[in-house]
Amino acid sequence: MTKYSDAVNDALERLDDLGYERGPEPEGFVAHGTMCAEALATLGYPERIPGYIDGYRSGLAHHDRPEPRFALDPDDWREALGDFPRVGDWEVLFARELAEAPWQEVLVRWWPRLLPGVVAGTTHGLIRTAHAVRSLAATPRPTRAQLTELTRGLAFWAARWTRLPGRVRFEGDKTLAQAMAALPRDELRHSRFRGGRGRTDDTSALDTYAGYHEALRALRPQHAQWLISEMTAEFAGVYLAHPEALPVPPIHGITAPAAARLVLPHLPEALHGPTVAAVWQVQALFLIDLTNDRNGEDTALADADAARTPGLAELAARAVEHGDDHVIKVAEACLREHALRPDPRYAAAAYAAQERIPPYESTLGRAMYLEIEQRGARYLELSRDKYGRSTPYDRFLAEKP
Repeated sequence: MTKYSDAVNDALERLDDLGYERGPEPEGFVAHGTMCAEALATLGYPERIPGYIDGYRSGLAHHDRPEPRFALDPDDWREALGDFPRVGDWEVLFARELAEAPWQEVLVRWWPRLLPGVVAGTTHGLIRTAHAVRSLAATPRPTRAQLTELTRGLAFWAARWTRLPGRVRFEGDKTLAQAMAALPRDELRHSRFRGGRGRTDDTSALDTYAGYHEALRALRPQHAQWLISEMTAEFAGVYLAHPEALPVPPIHGITAPAAARLVLPHLPEALHGPTVAAVWQVQALFLIDLTNDRNGEDTALADADAARTPGLAELAARAVEHGDDHVIKVAEACLREHALRPDPRYAAAAYAAQERIPPYESTLGRAMYLEIEQRGARYLELSRDKYGRSTPYDRFLAEKP
């Protein structure tokens, strides 16, 4: 039986030549191959990774690997934060640091520097880094491929780094659910997520959004690990309550805090609070930018409990068979979170993702990929009527010639 470490290292080597993003240029979609391969190994399906990689490489074309431009000085790096054309320079910097110090030391050094820009690439900087950390922590002697993957997770995070306005302070009296309920939901001007692109360069509208800054101060002090469970469970409920939303962007409200949990054991306790604070700020953005109301959120737990959802083992198998990157990753995150603090919303959210996101091998999935390649991401702009039941993909098919 293929071992986790052997499968992950083989995947990292087979994906080594691919760039950070794929699809239409200049602003494509985040490359998920290495993250998803590690998730497949964690789910217990390492033997499926080679086939997954074959399909992944035959999908959307990846952008070229970036070349270094100007050397980054270890003491003068701030001006390059959020400058994506310099992602190659960031990669060189992190590779050098990881060659000179243990990966844990480099992680602790850079975590507080990168944390204020955690929304980078729809939180994929954080998520890719976390998958790399879990891989490294599973072996006593890191391989070159594993260290390179951590290098690239950190480099992508730094190059897509984006600071959101405001600051989280745990000085309120609300639980996470109460803070989410109190946040007004009106469509955000200059939305970056409703179109699925995940770019947050313009944050001026968020800065003046009614209730946003109040939400950042609303939470009462709580233990970081408990708060992450609250975040993943509540956002699983949000995902269930909003089938009218695009099916991929809200998933990151679950997978981002679940990824942060993977890294906390390797960070000093002083960084635990700032980490969950940064994730809550991103979740507030997702709520504002991806939902128009709270319909269904109050009953999401009861609805999930009453639903006839497949068992956890079957959900994992279905996700692997489905093959979509986000379906696999959210299944792994939900199963892991459920094992820590059982909640029916996890299984229901994983199942909902499998139902809402078409598999690549399906006619619909291939049509979407072809549309992305030929005319950009127009299908992502197709949204459901506010109270309708048709999905964006139903409309996509209806509009096809």
